[in-house]
Amino acid sequence: MDVQGTVAAGWEPVGDAFLRNFEQRGERGAAVAVHRDGVPVVDLWAGARDVEGDAPWTEDTAQVVRSATKGVAAVVPLLLHQRGLLDLDAPVAAYWPEFKAAGKDRVTVRQLLAHRAGVPVLDRPLTLAEAVDLEISTRAVAAQAPVWEPGTAHGYHAHTFSWLLSGLVHRVTGRTIGRWVAEEITGPLGLDLWIGLPDTEAHRVGLLGPVEETDPPGSGTLRLRPKRSVTEAYRDPASLTRRAFGVIDPKPDENDPAYRAAELPGSAGVATARALARFYAATLGPVDGAERLLTPETLTLARTEESAGADRVLLVGTRFGLGHMLHGPASPLLGPSSFGHPGRGGSLGFADPDSGIAFGYVTNGMRKTVTADPRAQSLVRAVRAVTDAGH
Repeated sequence: MDVQGTVAAGWEPVGDAFLRNFEQRGERGAAVAVHRDGVPVVDLWAGARDVEGDAPWTEDTAQVVRSATKGVAAVVPLLLHQRGLLDLDAPVAAYWPEFKAAGKDRVTVRQLLAHRAGVPVLDRPLTLAEAVDLEISTRAVAAQAPVWEPGTAHGYHAHTFSWLLSGLVHRVTGRTIGRWVAEEITGPLGLDLWIGLPDTEAHRVGLLGPVEETDPPGSGTLRLRPKRSVTEAYRDPASLTRRAFGVIDPKPDENDPAYRAAELPGSAGVATARALARFYAATLGPVDGAERLLTPETLTLARTEESAGADRVLLVGTRFGLGHMLHGPASPLLGPSSFGHPGRGGSLGFADPDSGIAFGYVTNGMRKTVTADPRAQSLVRAVRAVTDAGH
């Protein structure tokens, strides 16, 4: 495998782990980037950008990152709060009156962001055309009755997070979330990262496809068999788990240009690994002269736990802040201060304030993992080893 890019002195273990993913874990095409205190120390890519393996992954190849998009989108309400435009403890209905329907009048912005609103499902799934229509999708989630008393529990809002956040941001700012991210974050930072891919960038995007899950003994992969209850929940059409992941029906083709162009901040963002790492670096401090995104006070909010314990959708113990996943057994990041988000099947982006690390990994080879992909975890372990060694 011909790995391209650069690795700073002392960071070679991350490059070695990246190569082993191709040799031992069935990686097809991928990229990884790491910043330390705002400075790039790893920027690597390799493999093929298409399913057949004919087109090489290049320096500017971008990829649909699924729920890793949530980590980017979750910074938007933090910035709105930082600018005095959004009160985290106000009812969502104070900004979005229609949301008070069906017993949701007391749901706060904080609860919505922390997956505590109780609306991870819709009584009637949406078609793709409805899902990408801001008015139709936000009207549907606003009318939905919660499936648990809001604020009393948490459960991963896998897809409805897109419409909850889109509806809130649109009513606070008058802009769609994709436009807000482009104008306020990715444009100023020069990031190849989009929530709503422009036609002009479509030629850069690789194709998603399944890969064989090969993790030989001794490869360092944590081999855990899912609990029977989790396996059964994904098979049961009536379970919250199955319903939460099935709110767009039929299941969309993620390689469809219409899907990539959709402003779905919970699932359809497109990014390079370099952009993910640079984005998270900017949450921690200045990058190339650009001002940091988050003040120290807002950064504390980003890493503060809002939900923890049994997740009513994923059926494992999860930890969430205000939209970000936090370091824990279900989604291991670098350490206790880390915040970010994985994408189902592979991708991962996060920041770790304690170490100054910002991390981005994208892949087109989809595995069945939801929150802790073995390839991403092998890279995180390598980063941890380097930082523990004093680099």
